[in-house]
Amino acid sequence: MVSSAPESTITPDHPLSFDRGADGALVVRLAGVWQLSSTLPPVSTVERQLSDSASRRIVFDSTRLGAWDSGLLTFLVDLDAVCARRGTQMDRSGLPTGVQRLLALAAAVPERAGARQESVAPSWLARIGLAFTGARQPILDMLGFIGEATAAFGSLLRGRARFRRSDLLLLIQQAGADALGIVTLISFLVGAILAFVGAVQLEQFGAAIYVADLVGIAMVREMGAMMTAIVIAGRTGAAYAAQLGSMKVTQEIDALTTMGISPLEFLVLPRMLALCLMMPLLCFYADFVGILGGGAVGVGMLHLAPLVYYRQTAAAVHLGDLAGGVFKASVYGVLIALSGCLRGLQCGNSSSAVGDAATAAVVTGIVFVISACGLFAVMFYVLGI
Repeated sequence: MVSSAPESTITPDHPLSFDRGADGALVVRLAGVWQLSSTLPPVSTVERQLSDSASRRIVFDSTRLGAWDSGLLTFLVDLDAVCARRGTQMDRSGLPTGVQRLLALAAAVPERAGARQESVAPSWLARIGLAFTGARQPILDMLGFIGEATAAFGSLLRGRARFRRSDLLLLIQQAGADALGIVTLISFLVGAILAFVGAVQLEQFGAAIYVADLVGIAMVREMGAMMTAIVIAGRTGAAYAAQLGSMKVTQEIDALTTMGISPLEFLVLPRMLALCLMMPLLCFYADFVGILGGGAVGVGMLHLAPLVYYRQTAAAVHLGDLAGGVFKASVYGVLIALSGCLRGLQCGNSSSAVGDAATAAVVTGIVFVISACGLFAVMFYVLGI
């Protein structure tokens, strides 16, 4: 039935060859291994043969076919589509029985229209819209969380909040007494740096005594509260996110919800109360230590009398300045607690997600603190405080 010699030699490197049948049909000879791990010939090779011979029928010879998998099936399905487009008959009787059955099964369930969608790059306007939509969702999540936390605080005022008082006392210790060491170090160094920078400039005008004013006002009004908040955001805010994230990974938060206990009341509310109570005390302590750091530089470097430095500081710092700094610290504490708890509750269900939540809590807390500090500066200036 085959009249002519093969047009290409069958070798391991050439698994596809062609003959011409007695009836003018194109004989496609399959040989060797037809698997996805090997290099398979493209369908365009057969299509060129059809164009050159103008054959209206294809038959197969698979007597020398070796191992095969879905790579052979993909080749034959694509070839069938080429034959259908050109109006060429494809005779599958020369193929292995398993291949024929799989091809029949593939043809029995046709591909649904629109199943394959071309990936089209969005326009610049669509990208702006997607970026806006993506940026809006975190804001909505934050507002929703603040609303739920406010509702939990309302339950506390009505005496209906469900949390353990022992947990609150432990959180107060962790956020307050356990943080004294790092707050002491940072506040003393900040006060000393402010005094040193001011001394370098003020000594040029013979006004070294005003270093006490600079350190006192800066620490009490801004730096004491802000530096304490940044330290607590990196220490306590990250701890809150890690704790809640670990509880979410181990499904402890889901267990609370199943038992009818609000996670906002049981977990978030005591953490907010702990920071809101401890941040003013830590701020007051940081102000005192920062002034001591400035005094160490003023007495040791500028040779000012300790009593003179104390009187100058007392004359420069007013009670309103101290109250404003303590009030800022209370707000910073709430912001840090909200950031840490929000990122913890948004944590994924993997161990790496806990670390990501802790990192996000620190970044969010510091951004909120700096933003609030700038907003308070403008408000106090407008109010004349």
